[in-house]
Amino acid sequence: MYEPLFIGIDIGTQGTKGLLCRSDGSSVCEAFCPSKLIRPDANTVYENPEDILGSVLTVIFELTDRAGEASRGIKALSIDAQMAGIMGIDKGFSPVTPLDSWLDTRCAGYTRLLQEKAGDEAVKYSGGQFIHSHASKILWWKNEEPEAYSRIHKFIQPNAYVSGILCGLDADSAFMDYTFLHFNMFSDNSGCTFNIAMLSDFGVDKDKMPEIVSPEKKIGTVTSYFAEKCGLPDGVTVIAGSGDTAASSLGAGITRTGLAYDVAGTASVFACCTDKFVPDTVYNTLMFSRSICDGLFLPLSYITGGGICLEWFSGIAGKSLRTLDAEAENLPSSGDLFFIPHFGGRTFPIDDRMSGAFLGLGADTSKTAMHRAVMESVAFEYKRYYDILKKSGCILGEPEVIGVGGGAKSRIFAQTKADILGITYAVPEKTESAASAMALLAAHAAGFRTEPLHEIFKPDIAARKYLPDASKTAYYASKAKKYLLLADGYGDYISGIR
Repeated sequence: MYEPLFIGIDIGTQGTKGLLCRSDGSSVCEAFCPSKLIRPDANTVYENPEDILGSVLTVIFELTDRAGEASRGIKALSIDAQMAGIMGIDKGFSPVTPLDSWLDTRCAGYTRLLQEKAGDEAVKYSGGQFIHSHASKILWWKNEEPEAYSRIHKFIQPNAYVSGILCGLDADSAFMDYTFLHFNMFSDNSGCTFNIAMLSDFGVDKDKMPEIVSPEKKIGTVTSYFAEKCGLPDGVTVIAGSGDTAASSLGAGITRTGLAYDVAGTASVFACCTDKFVPDTVYNTLMFSRSICDGLFLPLSYITGGGICLEWFSGIAGKSLRTLDAEAENLPSSGDLFFIPHFGGRTFPIDDRMSGAFLGLGADTSKTAMHRAVMESVAFEYKRYYDILKKSGCILGEPEVIGVGGGAKSRIFAQTKADILGITYAVPEKTESAASAMALLAAHAAGFRTEPLHEIFKPDIAARKYLPDASKTAYYASKAKKYLLLADGYGDYISGIR
């Protein structure tokens, strides 16, 4: 008899990560395959579905190859994926469109149309905000590529596409799990369904929407063809999975109310956990995502290019992020320097006019100060989100923030966030939590873990903790006010010169 093993796959922006683990969560081996983002112009960003599928197959094969004979014990797998992108498939489950990345802004005009025509009503139902996500992208295909739109049988996300291919599903069995609903302004999030009236108002065929399912639904088993191709045993169960932010939050143990977390990845996401569904029609900043744990919500906001900005400056500076971080630890702050982190526009509150910028540069400005300014800008935006979450009643008291994702490994970045927010920032031993969450979700859904999810996934009590420095928190409170004035006025300035 082979020990039961489980695969978790995370389809991210930069690449596909895979983890093979035991039912107790301990890792057997890992694998990674980089993404192939296609950027023909400034507004267009997409991936070929065949490349996404290929990356997952490569990762699974590497896992089974590294595990050797032990891979015969693999029982189930689950996949999470980037959330705001969407693709269309035909009746035979073949791609009609590429995956329109969440970074793609071609649909900006349709985002404005949705906002003008649907307004607060769409926000109240979906829990989302008017950003360049599912509904806007669907309308773009409907109006700009009507021939392709006519061939689309269902609109789905990358994890559902890969899972459907692995299981040999037809398009009538296409699905979307409920953690994606806040990214679709055509949804009724509280009812866990689609808003038929809204679809009708915009002339979108409701039959093009997939079935909404629980992240723990068993959607099928891996076909013999793909089992042989990937080195899997027969009969591996495929679980629906979730969006990547939902997966990261589960892996971080955000499974009860009162917890806050930071997903420090390509996008920089700040959120908390609550049992309230109170869509944000006041600040137009919070999106109410469903937690994988039924009955809980994860109100969140994010900077589209938080991690992108850091990587960009690393390239400009000609230094690694590790080197820049080490140098920044010897500098108290960026002083009077500010950075605007909104490459490609601000996401929340949405402002397509925004762009990135340094403000306050001088002849004596160092690369170290500039790096600190980039980190501070992300934390200033988080302070905006944190204050709104408190005003909305989603955060009570002063919770610890649990940081996950690659950016959480940076000590100076973590300390900067703690100082600006004025609360403790905790970093678990394992910061890349999405794939491991999917592996354990697969184990739970397949019946190999019987405890409730909140018992399986708990915050890491042995996390590294960064305590706020009271003097720096006071200093940054003043600078944060200046930052918000600059950031909010920057869109007006830019629009005036374009």
